[in-house]
Amino acid sequence: MNTTPSPVQKVLGLWRRFSTALDLLQPAAALAARLYVGQVFFLSGLTKLRDWETTVALFTDEYKVPVLPPAVAAFMGTAGELVLPVLLVLGLAGRFSALGLFVVNAVAVISLSEIAPAALQQHIFWGALLAGLAIYGPGAWSLDRWLAPRIMRGQSGI
Repeated sequence: MNTTPSPVQKVLGLWRRFSTALDLLQPAAALAARLYVGQVFFLSGLTKLRDWETTVALFTDEYKVPVLPPAVAAFMGTAGELVLPVLLVLGLAGRFSALGLFVVNAVAVISLSEIAPAALQQHIFWGALLAGLAIYGPGAWSLDRWLAPRIMRGQSGI
């Protein structure tokens, strides 16, 4: 009886170890994505806040947000860019904040009459990261993951 692993078994064993190592990187990757996208949108919100008159003018003349009056669209966009990234970085209501920023991102692309190809690629990249965070959640290193068991324990007494 031969107990030497076959070449296929060796490759599968190596792949299993490699997959396990990649799984260990998931929390760090989710945190990195949250930090990167959160910073992009938060800084954009701060820019809008610094010069409110210009922001409203941009929403009046350049950003053609459907349905909403320009001042309301400017307020909602700026608020979303300031609040949602903080929640995303903390991983608090992580899926909600990722979806909210995904909508802000999509509206930005749709509302611009012209967008440079490089800028469109950035928006697509941000959208992909946000979609991943919305689908898979904010990861193990998030307040959502820390709070969920505590909230569930509190509800068990109801």
